[in-house]
Amino acid sequence: MSDRPVIGITMGDAAGIGPEVIVRALAHDDVHDVCRPLVIGDAGRLRKAMEIVGSTLELHTVDSPADAHFKRGQIECIDLGLIPDDLPWGKVSSVAGDAAYRYIAKTVELIEAGELDAICTAPLNKEALHAGGHIFPGHTELLAHLTGTEEVSMMLVTPKMKVIHVTTHVGIIDAIARINPGLVTRTIERAHETLARAGNDNPRIAVCGINPHAGENGLFGYGEEDEKIVPAINELRQRGWDVEGPLPADTLFFRAGRGDFDCVVAMYHDQGHGPVKVMGLEAGVNVTVGLPVVRTSVDHGTAFDIAGKGIADERSLIEALNQAVELASRRTVAA
Repeated sequence: MSDRPVIGITMGDAAGIGPEVIVRALAHDDVHDVCRPLVIGDAGRLRKAMEIVGSTLELHTVDSPADAHFKRGQIECIDLGLIPDDLPWGKVSSVAGDAAYRYIAKTVELIEAGELDAICTAPLNKEALHAGGHIFPGHTELLAHLTGTEEVSMMLVTPKMKVIHVTTHVGIIDAIARINPGLVTRTIERAHETLARAGNDNPRIAVCGINPHAGENGLFGYGEEDEKIVPAINELRQRGWDVEGPLPADTLFFRAGRGDFDCVVAMYHDQGHGPVKVMGLEAGVNVTVGLPVVRTSVDHGTAFDIAGKGIADERSLIEALNQAVELASRRTVAA
């Protein structure tokens, strides 16, 4: 089927579980039924991962997506050849950090040239990325930089709920300082646009407060909810949007889990990540909202403690690939 989107899979940090989960995921025939996966990474490292997990797949290296066969039983790889054979598993490496950056940069080049339909990223390690000379908090900010995008949002997608974040990789004090009505408004707008693109024209969006009990009418905090969140909600309600809040996060996530809302707006990283990860890392997918390209990711880290042991779980990557297929297909239709 030539209409299957071509998904570029970046290998992530070569010292982590990325190579293993890629090999395991691409052994599933149903992945190949819905997309044409192409790994941008290191062929030698993938071979080592194949040995570790006992894979019988064939590894096929190519110079461009046009050279790939895209068939079951094969892993297609653009080999950048950046990883030495003796790179240890499970240890921070500046070489692996630099390589992780270069995989992403190459993938962005390919998608901007029209050779890929979406990006799906295996995990990178922030310490290694910095050691390699690339000072970004994570994939989200790195991709924004490479695509020249001024502002993006992180959305976590699970079977039970979607959570978008107003702030992400900053300390809690800096996060509170950064939150303002304009940023809250733009974050909700990105959530609304994403949900509408998925076919939900009037999504129910719930907004978390910052303080316990969403401030409880000024009892907790210094009026942050009234100052930073309420003006944004009022503006969007005037457009006729179904936006509720600010609400206490502890009860809001319970309500979202039972289906009361289509999306939750979290104010800071752990407020949104904690409830999602309680559901299980294999269930979550990270979607970068606001980029000019479709990008999804696993919702777990490099897991250095189990890297190289052949026990990493591929289900989050499979979910991320499926989400990339859905978003890429809808984007093509919308275009």
